[in-house]
Amino acid sequence: MAEQRIVHPDGTGINLHSWPVADAKAVVVLQHGFNAHGGHMQWPAGQLNAAGYACYAVDLRGRGKSDGPRYYVEQFDDYLADLQLAFDRARTDHPGLPVFLIGHSAGGVIATSYALKHQEQLAGLVCHSFAFRVPAPRFALNLLQWLGGFLPRLGVLKLKNADFSRDPAHVAMMDADPLIANETQPARTVGELWAADKRLEVSFGAFSMPILIIHGTDDHATLPVGSRFFFDRAGSTDKTLKLYDGYYHDLLADTGKEVVMGDILGWIAARLSAQT
Repeated sequence: MAEQRIVHPDGTGINLHSWPVADAKAVVVLQHGFNAHGGHMQWPAGQLNAAGYACYAVDLRGRGKSDGPRYYVEQFDDYLADLQLAFDRARTDHPGLPVFLIGHSAGGVIATSYALKHQEQLAGLVCHSFAFRVPAPRFALNLLQWLGGFLPRLGVLKLKNADFSRDPAHVAMMDADPLIANETQPARTVGELWAADKRLEVSFGAFSMPILIIHGTDDHATLPVGSRFFFDRAGSTDKTLKLYDGYYHDLLADTGKEVVMGDILGWIAARLSAQT
């Protein structure tokens, strides 16, 4: 893995991770969510590298080694602009190669929103543990969105690392990671993600690209019903929903992650074959 600092046009320093591979067949951009940063993509990127895919991931602003107030975003489009930096680098390094996008949790909201705007430029989207429906009622989320306008930096959401994986070693890694220590989401950040979810809710029918939607049935951070909603309403003819029985929030860090990665690799390979 290599890391480099890219200065966003607005002056924010963004940390970019890259996992190169010789004679790459395609590119995969990975987008992290909450309680995470691009460095947490090391295992999936390694598996994708072994299959011949070059990988890229950014630390979103305010997260990982990127600049910005911790865990804070002023407007959702700033996250999309951060993700764009990964695509810009990927296409500079690998012009003409098919590009796939994988987004996890809140990163799934970012990835899905990005994909909706750039469908013609993507070979496929993998939406992983989509943070579209969460264990909170709509009125509470609307209240947090309203609160974000008055007390934007107020901490309102703290996810449990133990909900991410049944693998004690992975949870221990998260607990020891200083880049996510005591991570708490500000009201503005939560409100911006919720506003993005509401925009997506009325836009799923506009999807036409290949989509793989994956979720664990024992996810306590986000709800599988949200992934089902996306699948049912997506306009794409090439769409697949896979639910993994008993899995927690991060399917690519959970016990049995090899099964999930095998499904992703098979799905990507099938889409590449269809293009030839």
